[in-house]
Amino acid sequence: MGESSPQAEEGFFVTLVRQESLFFALISLGFFAVGFVYEDPTLAAWVGFALAGYSAVANDSIQTIGTFIASNRGKPWWTLWIYIGGIFLLTVGWSWWAYDGDVTHQRLAAKGFSEAPTSFSYLQVAAPLVLMVLTRMRMPVSTSLLLLSCFATEPSGIGKVLTKSVAGYGVAFVVAILVWLAVSKALARFEKAGEPHPGWRVFQWVSSGALWSVWVMQDAANIAIYLPRQLSVLELAGFAGVVFVGLGLLFKFGGARVQKVVDEKSSVEDVRSATVIDFVYAIILYVFKVHSKVPMSTTWVFIGLLAGREIAMSLRHVAGHGRKHALKLMGKDLLYVTIGLVVSVGLAMAVNERFADAVFD
Repeated sequence: MGESSPQAEEGFFVTLVRQESLFFALISLGFFAVGFVYEDPTLAAWVGFALAGYSAVANDSIQTIGTFIASNRGKPWWTLWIYIGGIFLLTVGWSWWAYDGDVTHQRLAAKGFSEAPTSFSYLQVAAPLVLMVLTRMRMPVSTSLLLLSCFATEPSGIGKVLTKSVAGYGVAFVVAILVWLAVSKALARFEKAGEPHPGWRVFQWVSSGALWSVWVMQDAANIAIYLPRQLSVLELAGFAGVVFVGLGLLFKFGGARVQKVVDEKSSVEDVRSATVIDFVYAIILYVFKVHSKVPMSTTWVFIGLLAGREIAMSLRHVAGHGRKHALKLMGKDLLYVTIGLVVSVGLAMAVNERFADAVFD
């Protein structure tokens, strides 16, 4: 009694394979195609960038526009796309103009990343495909660590990225606890009182736009790592166009499966809670951006923010927010980003001999 039959187990796995067959067929095709292009530096750079552009934005959508998507389910997807896509174009366009063709707001000017690659290994070009697989598994892995580690010319560069990222987690965790200890009860009362004032919707769009812009300033480096450090006008058009189209696909399909990481957190569909999350997150990212030019994992900051929020709400005994549930969510998210870190280090060691030597030493 209670044991599943071989037929039932077979039915489950057959169903799973059917559900994912198209995705894995496309991924397999991608790995196969990379084998034809990685030896041509120019072609490999743009194919790698295109793969990285979609995979990084799809994975990191939970951090910046995840709450925006969750709290605007009733809006036409194309209006959200035009708004977020327009901010992206303005942000990278300003960086390109202000920093002589650099679209990363000087994130790649840091030691270890300032030299554009002149040749590529297979794994360097295929790394975004690995990120797509992890995204399909709903893992909010660090795209900064996964993609940048494959190209670091100085092993110390990755160490600085990791140090800054872990510091970001700690700062976000503490700030979130303090903020939500102060506001969680009030937000809970507002949510019970009924529909939010229309002004909240305006404030949320502003805070989400600001957050998205600051995130682009930090994480554009993850996809531009494949390209020359100074782009021509034509190269800028290609860079911006690919990401803009990728954003459209993202909004069309509702933020991809990784969106569930945000949806499972408490009250993110309420515009008031979403606004506070975006506002606090934007401030933290901006402070770290001003602090140094070293790239960082915004994923670690985001996970720390949500973990601190859940802990604070459980401490304040907000209805439906148990401490056990909060600790479970925090542990699961930490497990996922840790898995991503292990995969990132493994890829870096396989691709980068200098990095591997530094790890073993």
